[in-house]
Amino acid sequence: MQSAVSRQPSAVRRQRRHRLRVLPTFLFYSSHLYPRPFPLKRCRLPPSGSSSSSCPLSSAPSNPKRQQFEVFSFLSSSRRSSLFLSARFYLCKTLGILLNCGASVATEAAGGLMWLPDYAFIASGTSRNLSLPGLLSTISTLRSFQIGAHRRRKFCYLIPVFRGSRYLVRTTYFYGGINGAGSPPVFDQIVDGTFWTVVNTTADYAAGAASSYEGVFLARGTKMRVCVAGNDYTDSDLFINTVEMIVLENSVYNATDFTKNALGLIARSRFGYDGAIVRYPDDRFDRYWLPYIGNFTVAQNNHSVSVSGFWNLPPANVFDTALTSVGDNRLELQWPPISLPSSSYYIALYFADTSLGNSRTFDVFLNGYTFYDKLEVTPSGLTVFTSQWNLSGFTTITLLSGSILPPIINAGEIFGILSLGQITATRDGRDAKLQILLYVVIEFFF
Repeated sequence: MQSAVSRQPSAVRRQRRHRLRVLPTFLFYSSHLYPRPFPLKRCRLPPSGSSSSSCPLSSAPSNPKRQQFEVFSFLSSSRRSSLFLSARFYLCKTLGILLNCGASVATEAAGGLMWLPDYAFIASGTSRNLSLPGLLSTISTLRSFQIGAHRRRKFCYLIPVFRGSRYLVRTTYFYGGINGAGSPPVFDQIVDGTFWTVVNTTADYAAGAASSYEGVFLARGTKMRVCVAGNDYTDSDLFINTVEMIVLENSVYNATDFTKNALGLIARSRFGYDGAIVRYPDDRFDRYWLPYIGNFTVAQNNHSVSVSGFWNLPPANVFDTALTSVGDNRLELQWPPISLPSSSYYIALYFADTSLGNSRTFDVFLNGYTFYDKLEVTPSGLTVFTSQWNLSGFTTITLLSGSILPPIINAGEIFGILSLGQITATRDGRDAKLQILLYVVIEFFF
C-alpha cells in the first residue's frame, strides 16, 4: 500500500510499500498548511488548579482574563413552558459548549472554563445532586432518565453547532449511587444516529473514579444530537454528568474522511511521564493526555518543540519527556495497555529528539509489521500516522534503531473508526418536543 510524506517547506509526496494490507501511513513534518477556521483573539490563562479529571477531586477556580461567548436560548416544550436563558461561558483558545448536566447555574471550573447548565438543551430527565464530599463541581450534579418498562428508550441533547465543523465530543459519567443499586447501569451512547460505544462505568466507579468517553464527529447540520439509550443490559435509570462539544481546527485528524466515519478514542498517552493528566490550557482543545512510563528508561527534553505546524496540534509539553532504551538499539512497548477488538484504527505517534544537534534513525513496527521504515527523528519533531490500520488483541510497538543513538518515542494517540449511521430523531423517550432558537453572539475582549 502507499504512504505519503509531507515535509517543510514544500509538500513532497513519496511512495512506500508496507508488508501488511492497510491504508496509507503518513509521516508529517511541522508545516503551516492550514489556516485557522475562526479569527479568534488570543488570551493567556494561568495553569489550572487540578488537571486531572479521571477521579472526581475538588479544585479551586481561577479568574483570568477571558473571551466571552454568550448564548441566548429560547426553549418551548410540549408542556408549553418557556425559558429565556442568557448564559456566559469563558473560553481561551477553545470554542465550544460545555454542559454541566443537572446544574441550575453556570459554573467556573479549573482552567477558567465556564460550564453551562444543560436544561436549555434537553426536555427530559431529572436534575440530581450528589452529596459525596470532595467532588468536582462538574461531577457533583447529573441528569438521570427514567426508563420504566421501556428499556431501550433514548434521550437526546440537541446542541447547536457550526455545520461542516469537526467536533471533539466528550461525555463524563459518575454514578454516585443515584439509583440505589451498588453498580451503575450499562447503556449506549449515540451521536447523530451513529452508535458510539457502550457506557460501562462499573470498574471506574468501584475505584472511585469518573469515566470519560471522547470522540470526533463532523457536524452534518446546524444541530448535533448526543444521546444515551438503554440496551439489553440496562437495569436502572440512565444518567450523565457532562457533555462537551469543542470545535477542532481543520487540520486536526484530517486524514479521516468524516463524511463517512467518526473516531472514538481508545488511548492518548504522554510517554515517559508520571504526573497529572495533560489537558487545557496546555492542550487548546482540552484533550486528555494520560501519563505512561512502564518499565522503561525516561529521557528528558532540554529544548522546546514548536507544535504550531503539526496537523494534530499536540500540546508542546508532550515532547518534554520520552521513552528510550539504554545500551540497546531496540525499544518495545505494549500500547495501548488493553486488548483491542478486531477492527480498523487511526494511529498517530509523536517523536522528537531530546538533544539539540542530534538526530536518530530507526524503524517502527506494529505487531511485527512495518509501520514506517528509516524514520529520521530530529529535535524539531514529527508525527507518523495512519488513517486505517487493522489491529486485534494486544498491540506491540517496536522501535529498532539503525543509528548509534537508541530509539525514542514521546506520545501516541489511537482511535477506533466508527461508521456513520442515520441522523437520529430529535424526539427522546418521553416524546417531548424540543425546539431551540439559538442566537450566538461571540464577543472577544481582554
